[in-house]
Amino acid sequence: MKTSRRFVLSALLVASAAALIPGSAAAAPPAPTDPEFGRYLLTQVDDMHRGKSSHALMSMHVKTSRWERSMTMEAWSSGKEYSLIRILEPKKERGTATLKSNKDLYTFLSKTGRTIKISGASMGGSWMGSHFTNDDLVKESRLDKDFDIIVKDGPGIRGEPTWALILIPKPKAVVVWGQVDVMIRKSDLLPIGQLFYDEDRNPVRKMEFFDYQQVAGRSVPMRMRMSPLDDERKGEYTEMTYSKLEFDIGLDPSFFSVSQLKAL
Repeated sequence: MKTSRRFVLSALLVASAAALIPGSAAAAPPAPTDPEFGRYLLTQVDDMHRGKSSHALMSMHVKTSRWERSMTMEAWSSGKEYSLIRILEPKKERGTATLKSNKDLYTFLSKTGRTIKISGASMGGSWMGSHFTNDDLVKESRLDKDFDIIVKDGPGIRGEPTWALILIPKPKAVVVWGQVDVMIRKSDLLPIGQLFYDEDRNPVRKMEFFDYQQVAGRSVPMRMRMSPLDDERKGEYTEMTYSKLEFDIGLDPSFFSVSQLKAL
């Protein structure tokens, strides 16, 4: 009888967790008139490449006005607390890695063997010379927690009707943006674009999502492009493409340690 009860309880817990995973078949979104609709959509955006845990292989191509470079990377995540990103190529940077463990962020430099703890003030800094920030990669701040939300009809983008989520940072939120606009496709509630503003509410960069694919029962964009909007950097961008993405792989928190950062 005890075994049977444990089995039922486990099944209920699994079912409850599945209902909270963005993009899963079990997830039932609130109605657009529901005050929680915007928060639900932002949780999707924050966690669409994560699930309960994840493992990914991806490439990053950076184009600036002066140079271009490409990298391949491997990444792991567990919940909202842990992330680990390791560079595979180019060879001279292989092993360089970034770790988020709860509130702590570290970078391991394979060339020197040094581990550097990154302060909160550096979260808005460029990750490896790209147009993505440290925060973009490890998701320290969260759209669904750090911003107040206004939901309204958005513009048509690539022939898709959208919802526009206008995000204003909460007074005590530690974020670098004065406003973020998130565009969500009405057809499947997936993000199609984001616009980021500075503290004076001037648009400074945009992110676009492409190549939506089914992965483990959920639809996710497999390619993202970040572009600065200032005239001095016109034509620059960083594009990140997933070549492999798997969810719910059962990672232990001990995997996300400074010793593991050096050992990979």
